[in-house]
Amino acid sequence: MFKPGINQFSCPEWVDRPCPLSSLLGLNTGMLTAFALSPTDQIRADAERLSHIVLEMQRCFLLRLCKELAPGNVSFVQFFLLAFLDQKEVLTMSAIAKKMGHTTAAASGLVARLENLGYVVRSVAPDDRRKVMVCITPKGSALVRRIREEMVGNLMKVLEHLTRDEQKAWLQIYTKIYDYCQSK
Repeated sequence: MFKPGINQFSCPEWVDRPCPLSSLLGLNTGMLTAFALSPTDQIRADAERLSHIVLEMQRCFLLRLCKELAPGNVSFVQFFLLAFLDQKEVLTMSAIAKKMGHTTAAASGLVARLENLGYVVRSVAPDDRRKVMVCITPKGSALVRRIREEMVGNLMKVLEHLTRDEQKAWLQIYTKIYDYCQSK
């Protein structure tokens, strides 16, 4: 009979790969031994499940978004830039490159495409003619508003499947995640 307590299991010496039981904790309660993942492995298992959920949610929402963006031939990256410009109104090319995680040359290519479609305009800064300023046009703002409205409609459909407490919890969790992402 086992002694009550927590035991860490390990694999036999002849096993040359990680043992699935190596991170299981056994809680011997006398008659029954219960097994649970260690806290670190539980976090990893939860993270793996969340990664699947996040990717599936992105696929679901991006497919709808793709249908809306396709007529204007705007890529997701270009749309994200437009949405950022819609919030900030005017940005330098270097600020755009930093926000998008691109080189200034790559950001310039994104802006050129959006400029050709009439969604942004470029100009030089009045105080420094070397600085290129990018501003969203009314046409670009209208596209961002239309896409956001579609996204709000889709999210409202999802929220209808949750209780009010679940809705509040989801918003709180996503707000915390958003704040974390903004700090990076």
